[in-house]
Amino acid sequence: MSIREDALKVIDEAVRAVYPENAVRKALENIENEGRIQVVAVGKAAWRMAKAARESVKDGISQGIVITKYGHSMGDIEGFEIFEAGHPIPDENAIKATKRALGIVRDLRKGDLLLLLVSGGSSSLFELPAENVELKDLVNITDQLLKSGATILEINAVRKHLSRVKGGRFAELVKPTKILSLVLSDVLGDRLDTIASGPAYPDFTTSRDALGIIQKYDIKIPPRVFNALKKETPKSLENVETKIIGNILIACEAAKRAAEKLGYDSMILTTALDCEAREAGAFLSAIACEIASRGRPLKRPCAIIIGGETVVQVKGKGLGGRNQELALSAARGIERVDSVVIASVATDGTDGPTNAAGGIVDGGTMMRLSEKTIDVEEVLDNNDSYHALEAAGDLLRTGPTGTNVNDLIVLLCK
Repeated sequence: MSIREDALKVIDEAVRAVYPENAVRKALENIENEGRIQVVAVGKAAWRMAKAARESVKDGISQGIVITKYGHSMGDIEGFEIFEAGHPIPDENAIKATKRALGIVRDLRKGDLLLLLVSGGSSSLFELPAENVELKDLVNITDQLLKSGATILEINAVRKHLSRVKGGRFAELVKPTKILSLVLSDVLGDRLDTIASGPAYPDFTTSRDALGIIQKYDIKIPPRVFNALKKETPKSLENVETKIIGNILIACEAAKRAAEKLGYDSMILTTALDCEAREAGAFLSAIACEIASRGRPLKRPCAIIIGGETVVQVKGKGLGGRNQELALSAARGIERVDSVVIASVATDGTDGPTNAAGGIVDGGTMMRLSEKTIDVEEVLDNNDSYHALEAAGDLLRTGPTGTNVNDLIVLLCK
């Protein structure tokens, strides 16, 4: 296989390792409940998680609902209603689906069990605005925060205080019914109050935090929204048991094993990358050059595996995602370096507002772009990495994977 094929093989093995089916089945293998069991599955992996729950609990589930991103449903599931909605910006379908979920759980009583299946993307997919907050407010504020370079922890801190179902408020609506929450983590450090904006977990952030983030990034909001931000979220919940069933660490460990099977001396550099995408790309290319010229920190053939989630401060009007911007930035530093590939991919298969999972670049990427008279610096300034990588043949498309555990970066030197 070529080095590019090796990189794609490593990525495929890593993503398969965090498919949620086996983890859900294991978590539910001994589940028993005298009352009814209902299921609410939300996020990009909601369909796979719900399907596994249906197969595990079989006739024990009285009713269920799946709320996932457009294009992420894989068909009917017996006894489940399936909704698709907008991500990363909530839309009317998200509101409609969330209202239906609340309708389903409204008649649950003590002795019943709500199985809550949570995965990344739920912060926009599972949404009902707080009092005096409108959908257009959420759309505008989320859009501003995404373009500001705010971290996912900061974005979700604001979202929680503008919602009726985030920051533990969903669990409050369901009590005294017990909730078993199975979580596929897409947040660095697996912070349960931040994953999906914590619909069934006590909120560690405060109104003061949310207001500070609005001020920090100069986010423009209507005066009526300030009143919602000032209302505090639950700080304790007694009706919830939570289990993390998958995260980026599992994906990175699988990537390392896959690379080693292909003959690469491999190491996981970090599973908590958290910086500007363009800076991360420059850093990765610097490591590649150090390996190529000095044989450190590893000698060829070798693989460096990284997990995490970068951010992009959007200033231009182009199309792209954080993984594509990272890859394009890395291409500059490995120009004409032989037998090196850097791939950066969103494990859910959709990088930002695009149909690509990320990008995969090598020492010839810059030459291919030059031949098409594409100026990389101009492209990066316009945040248009998608079209540049597409022109170079370096877009990485996987389609929706049905899982979501942050981003994976693979550096191979052969």
